[in-house]
Amino acid sequence: MSHDTAKVYSETEIAERLAQELPHWYYENGWIRRKIKTSGWKATLMVVNTVGHLAEKAWHHPDLTVSYAFVIVKLVTHSAKGITDKDFLLAQKIEDVLMWDAAETSAGILEGTPDDPRFKYIKKD
Repeated sequence: MSHDTAKVYSETEIAERLAQELPHWYYENGWIRRKIKTSGWKATLMVVNTVGHLAEKAWHHPDLTVSYAFVIVKLVTHSAKGITDKDFLLAQKIEDVLMWDAAETSAGILEGTPDDPRFKYIKKD
């Protein structure tokens, strides 16, 4: 499918897909968005770099709002003037990578980030 013929979703379709697939994302002013809360500046930079890496690999680039303890990711397909599968796919990849819980998904083989405020960096909603 070429960039120019990508299906643009209606607001109702967007709301349904977000509710089913990406419950921490929301639609506002033409963009799908996710606010990721962090423990501070170093964690925020880790989130920004991770999103940047995924966006570059996808060749689909979000707008970011970066603050001390949060990052807001905003996605829209500019060429289609709306929300397309590109936005949903990249949002899902961002969600999967950033919210990955190593301890939960590796049967305890990987420890995961310790449950200690000194080491926590992404705050789960």
